Formats: sequence, structure tokens, C-alpha cells
Amino acid sequence: MPACLPEAMASVKGNQGKSTPFTPLHLHKDRPMFWFSIASLTPPVLIGLASLWGGVWSWAALGSMSVLVLVLDRIGQRAQNQTGARGAEALQVALALAHFALLLPVATSLPRIGWNGAIPLVLAQGLFMGQISHPNAHELIHRPTRALRRLGVLVYATMLIGHHASAHLKVHHVHVATPQDPNTARRGEGFYRFLPRAWIGSFRAGLTAENAARQRKQVPPSTLSHPYLAYIVIALLCCAAAYLAGGVVALILFLFATAHAQMQIFLADYVQHYGLLRQTRDTGRPVPVGPQHSWNAPHWYSSAMMLNAPRHSDHHVVPARRFPELRLTPDMPTLPHSLPVMGAIALIPSLWRRKMGRELAKLSGKRSEGLD
Repeated sequence: MPACLPEAMASVKGNQGKSTPFTPLHLHKDRPMFWFSIASLTPPVLIGLASLWGGVWSWAALGSMSVLVLVLDRIGQRAQNQTGARGAEALQVALALAHFALLLPVATSLPRIGWNGAIPLVLAQGLFMGQISHPNAHELIHRPTRALRRLGVLVYATMLIGHHASAHLKVHHVHVATPQDPNTARRGEGFYRFLPRAWIGSFRAGLTAENAARQRKQVPPSTLSHPYLAYIVIALLCCAAAYLAGGVVALILFLFATAHAQMQIFLADYVQHYGLLRQTRDTGRPVPVGPQHSWNAPHWYSSAMMLNAPRHSDHHVVPARRFPELRLTPDMPTLPHSLPVMGAIALIPSLWRRKMGRELAKLSGKRSEGLD
């Protein structure tokens, strides 16, 4: 256990039940990347070990993305805002390389570790790709450096959802919290209705946006430089590699892991924008995106593991801000539980509607009182 944890836990006990936030990240002001590195790199290390030996390692890998996150999130209430992002890009490159390195070993693990090890391992890989590789790729495609942007696109393409890179930048950030954004969930819309609408809608909207951008640049439609062609080619190459490396079973395991990852990606969009819409001006255009147009979660460990993806409002207001510096402020809508927990609740539509109906009502009440 890191030296800071007993110290902080003792501090909490010493407060005799007073509501004092426990802020592990705050205890590492001089090393703001410490917890981001620990939380995000632990799962791929365990997945790598599990792909070799299975058994307890497979369950440890799955537990590191589920039970461990729930337990550590409960230790503290919220993490502090940070300044400085030294080492952020190195961590992002390391996570991307780990993502690529694990694709085939997991897909071909069945002969080595059997079904008892392969099933939890593939589930763990799906969570890793959806909850760590996705936030990492999401950050990379927003970076000003072309090499980093392409690295992020490649991560998405190897999850067979390369079009997300186009749709996120050219559609989601432009139309978020409006009916024109396929990835903004409408109030009352269940996740299982949202998922196909968002997947197909984002694919089409991203393609339309890319075609419009190419037309503005006067790029001939017959050239092979279209990004959607690259997404499809990379996806086919990944499937072919899995099949050649381990046959039909390896291909099925790879497809299952990527499908699981894609579900995590759309769960994140569903949760983070559910029921929040921008008002329309007299001109017919929506008001600018503000902190009130995304849901956020302050839980320290899941935020560190997901590279501050739960601090979603600040990302939409300042898309260029690097993940360690994303902020939480009182005017941002806050989820009642951590982002992974809310994703699990979203899988039960009736429970989700009841819980979020109350949250939306409270949010509407605050706004009507002029407090939000």
C-alpha cells in the first residue's frame, strides 16, 4: 500500500465522522501523474500476466477493473483539481502501446489458459479497452501533435470503431447536447435504444462531416486518403491477424472483446450527456456549450484510472486542456455515483430512469432558483 494511504485513512478516522474530503491526488502535488499511472497501468500489466498464466491472474485482472475500483473510490470522496501535466504524454503513449501489445495475446490465450481463465480475461480486456484505452485515445485525438492524433485514431481503429475519431471531433463537439448529436441521450431513452441509434448515427454523421471537409479542401472523392477507408482496412487487418494467429476461436474472442469495449464507449456517452440539452436562441442556434451540459463524477480512483474522463464538462468547455488539468467546479452537474457504477445502472433502464429522473429534477430546481 502506498505510504500516503495509511496517513490519509488515519486523518479520516481522526475527524470523528466529519465530512472531510479524502484527496489522495492532493497528497502528491509534486507528482500529479502518480495516481494516473498506478490506476491506468495496473490493469494492462495484470491482463498481460493473465494472458500467459490465466488462473488467479485472470480474476485479478477483472477485479482490478471492477471490485478494486469500487472499493478505492469509497475510500475518498473527491480528488483535488491539479495543475501541471508533466509526463502525461509519456503515460498516454505507454497505454497505447500496451493496448496494441495485448490484442493478440488475449485473443490467442485459450489454448494456454483454458476457458476458466479466458472468459474473465476477455471481460477484463473489454473493460480495459473501453474504460482506459478509450479515454486515452479520446485525449490523443485532441492533441495538437499529428503523431499523437494518429496514435489515438489507431487505438480506436483496432477496437473496430475508428469512425469514433471522426464523429467525436466533427459531430459530437459541435452538436453536443442538441438533437443533432447522435451521442447525446434523450431524457427517457433507454440505453438499449440509444446504443444502435448512436452507433449508426455517429458512423453516418462522421462520414458526412468527413466528406464535407474533403469537399471544402477540394480533395477528389476517388483518392485513397479517406479516413473511413483507413478505419475499415485497419479493422479488417486486425480481424485477419486474430484469425491467422489463433483461428476462429481467436477471432471470436477478439470480436467479443471489441464489442464489449464499444459498449463501454457508448455507455460513457450515454451517462455523461443523458437528458441535458442546450437551449435554442431566437436565431435558431443553440447557446454555447457550458459546464451545465455534461454530467461529472468526482470519485478519485476511477477518475485516475480513466484519465479524468469523468470530468466531462471541463473537457467540452476547453477541449484542448490536458487530462491531468481538467477541473471540477460547483456549477457542474454531478452524478450520484462514479461513472463505472452509473454505467452498470444504465444497463437496467427502469432503475436508471428513476434515479436520473430525480437527478434531473434536482438540477432543474437548482436552475430555477438561480443556484446553478
